[in-house]
Amino acid sequence: MEADDAAGTMSVAQRYLTLATVVLGSSLYGTALLTTSTILPQMQGALSATQDEIAWAMTFNILATAVVTPMTGWLVSRFGTKRVVVWSIACFTLATLLCGMAQSLEMLVLWRILQGGAGAPVVPLSQSILFNTFPRRQHTMVMSIFGMAVAVAPAFGPVIGGYLAEMYSWRWSFYMLVPVGVCATFGMAWTLQPDNEMTRVRFDWTGFVALATALAAVQLVLARGVRLDWFDSTEIVIECLIAAIAFYIFLVHSFSTREPFVNLKLLSDRNYAIGLVLVTIYGMLNFTPMVLLPPLLQQQAGYPDALVGQVIGCRGLGMLVGFMMAGFMSRIDPRFSMAFGFGLQTLAGMWMLTFDLNVTMEILVLNSAIQGFAVGVVWVPITAVAFGTLDAKHYAEASSIFHLLRNIGSSFFISLSIAEIVRTSGANYSRMTEMITPYNRALTMPGSTGAWSFDTVPGLARVAKEIARQATMIGYLNAFTMYTVASGLAVVVVLLVRGRKAA
Repeated sequence: MEADDAAGTMSVAQRYLTLATVVLGSSLYGTALLTTSTILPQMQGALSATQDEIAWAMTFNILATAVVTPMTGWLVSRFGTKRVVVWSIACFTLATLLCGMAQSLEMLVLWRILQGGAGAPVVPLSQSILFNTFPRRQHTMVMSIFGMAVAVAPAFGPVIGGYLAEMYSWRWSFYMLVPVGVCATFGMAWTLQPDNEMTRVRFDWTGFVALATALAAVQLVLARGVRLDWFDSTEIVIECLIAAIAFYIFLVHSFSTREPFVNLKLLSDRNYAIGLVLVTIYGMLNFTPMVLLPPLLQQQAGYPDALVGQVIGCRGLGMLVGFMMAGFMSRIDPRFSMAFGFGLQTLAGMWMLTFDLNVTMEILVLNSAIQGFAVGVVWVPITAVAFGTLDAKHYAEASSIFHLLRNIGSSFFISLSIAEIVRTSGANYSRMTEMITPYNRALTMPGSTGAWSFDTVPGLARVAKEIARQATMIGYLNAFTMYTVASGLAVVVVLLVRGRKAA
């Protein structure tokens, strides 16, 4: 009745204007994430960064989102829903503009961290705003419109961003989002209802700082370890010690305080605990291909930015179809839906293991669409399993842990995959160049060497470039193997979920 009373004070036009501005603001984060993945190779060249360094623009952005998302409830209680969401979109828009203006990798990563932290509260608050704006009888219809719009926008963002990056520069992929952010900011400031009297909620700063420090230290270890030779580096050892101490403080404090930042006692619910494992794997599988494929396609296979954007965009379209299909599959046991979705991702991963540097556009588009479809199919049943046996009073804090682990899974797995690519690329390059020697009789046979020349410096340079391409491709295949194994592991974890009757 409270939602109906609040909705009754608004005109029909004001409600739908609110819906439009909320959808606009919520679409910004997903569009920025997918569009950034498309332009990673161009940013890497413009900022003179290595592949693992430019990936920081994705991983630290996702990590910032993960850390700030659980703070949403406290921010709303302290400042009010309208102020939080308007300032979040305004700061997100400013950070997006600054990302486009960044002149160094360090500044780009800094503004991406601000962008992720600022955008974190927008999506969780958007649903509560719409629930309070529309009467209860229209909630299903409104959520359908909201879900479809938020899924469609990220599908077109990479396509448009890829064309702009190819025609002008990667900066325009950020600039194109700024007018949308400005419109969403002023639209929400104009259409949202003023906040009612707010109640102060205690915030666990000790738990928050300890967890944020531990996650940041682990992310730095994963991001820099492969370049610094892991534990042979003093920096990596110090970061590991900081992570261990901070995580120990977080655990002790969480079990000993009344209102912890993350309520770990919720893990006593079996389905919720398994749901957290599944959503972590979901996060691992969701964004990793979008970070790995663009550099592979542009730098090694020679695809232009526009075609790379189409590949990423088809993933978004597949997600849209998957979310629609999930609505029809909601009547069946969620274990079957999850097993189907993760099984489909396993098959897509096995298909990626057959890729080489001559892979065609049709194969890439179809594989990307299948991955997106699988992601869309499994999201709803994972949510249903994780929250199906919990008491409703725990939904808010359980949701914060749920989304925290989803983002952590994405950030950490991206870093691990890129570390594996860098490691195996260097190792395989060293092994294969050992074969290029005057004592290798195969290199003296025209039938074996073909058009390759080993007698001149330019000829050897061309051979070295090709060896580097093939060694890098082997590294990507290893990363795709990790993706496939994680997908198959999720199918096994699904078997541990209790059925509806047992729960």
